Amino acid sequence: MKIAFLTNEYPPHIYGGAGVHVEYLSRELADIENKRHAIKILCFGEQEEYSENKTVKGINPDFTFPSHDPRHQKFLHTLLRNLVMVGSMRDVDIVHCHTWYTHLAGCLLKHLLGVPLVLTTHSLEPQRPWKEEQLGSAYQGSTWVEKTAYENADGVIAVSQSMKKAVHDLYGIPLEKVRVIYNGIDTNQYKPTPNPAILASYQIRPDQPFILFVGRITRQKGVFHLLEAVKYLRPGVQIVVCAASPDTEEIAKEMVEKTEAAQTKTQNEVIWISQMVPREDLISLYTHASIFVCPSIYEPFGIINVEAMACQTPVVASSVGGIKEAVVHGETGLLVSFEPLSARDPAPKHPEQFAQGLASAINSLLSAPEKIQEMGLKARQRVEKYFSWTSIAQQTLEFYREMIRAEHYKRLD
Repeated sequence: MKIAFLTNEYPPHIYGGAGVHVEYLSRELADIENKRHAIKILCFGEQEEYSENKTVKGINPDFTFPSHDPRHQKFLHTLLRNLVMVGSMRDVDIVHCHTWYTHLAGCLLKHLLGVPLVLTTHSLEPQRPWKEEQLGSAYQGSTWVEKTAYENADGVIAVSQSMKKAVHDLYGIPLEKVRVIYNGIDTNQYKPTPNPAILASYQIRPDQPFILFVGRITRQKGVFHLLEAVKYLRPGVQIVVCAASPDTEEIAKEMVEKTEAAQTKTQNEVIWISQMVPREDLISLYTHASIFVCPSIYEPFGIINVEAMACQTPVVASSVGGIKEAVVHGETGLLVSFEPLSARDPAPKHPEQFAQGLASAINSLLSAPEKIQEMGLKARQRVEKYFSWTSIAQQTLEFYREMIRAEHYKRLD
């Protein structure tokens, strides 16, 4: 089978879970069934890789649209990349798109090449109103592109049951067209990997426990709610915040201000690591952390939690979206509930209460080291049982085959 992957993220340009998903799924599909399948990846960037049955080509046209709003330029350049992708792809059996950034190309290739289109729901634009800060009025454009793609898709892969419901509720996609296939993890790479030298390199004291946050600086990831919770944490714990890649200049400034404010309200040390952390370092940070904290207000799946769990670290997380399907409350971590503002705005209606809930869950685990160890072991076991890339690739391949068979019958009609 000749499989086309279209994605905005691909190594070395990865800043979210979708990029990790594409990297590992494409690798597994290339290796499965004695490498009989050819994987063609088009992504945003300058990448160029060639192997026996997998090629990667970055798309980055040198053109600037005359526009008074730089956010519009960014949106238009995304559409231009899509057109270049269409012109660069041929001779494939199926097209698989990841995030709205490549959905236009997927739709056009479906109709121009007469092949099935599969979309994976890493997120949905209507559920992310903060994107308007990043895109301005072009946010309406990204939502339209996404809606059009889902209406044209032959099949949809949802990364969680909650996303399957969301695709149906928001875009009216029949549930029978949506298959739930979870995100995965490389359990050979993500495993307990102690390295005390890594702690020193990030100014983390080895003689004091620390909690860990990892994520982009965006409203979605809820880092500001964690910083608000800092003042409620018990003494004697370090707060390590690995947060980079801000959505906008404004939110970057807000991150600086809120980190400084959090530090003034506690004697605990707040350590902000503002650069992207290499994967090897991150695995060691997961390993040494007492607790991983995921305060996201919106999370279709939350692969970051599975990464931490694979390193035998329990998770304190928001009880939202796909997180509830990855983290088992009371067994592999603790889930903190909150009431959203509305169905369209997932921000906490009572943010101070949410911050207190996060702190309470963290404090309860810090007071019970034996519980941390027990949950960590169960977390690793759960990852090994449910989130292996080999199983996910096999499920994805079977879904492709169903789509291709259906498309073949459609042509015969």
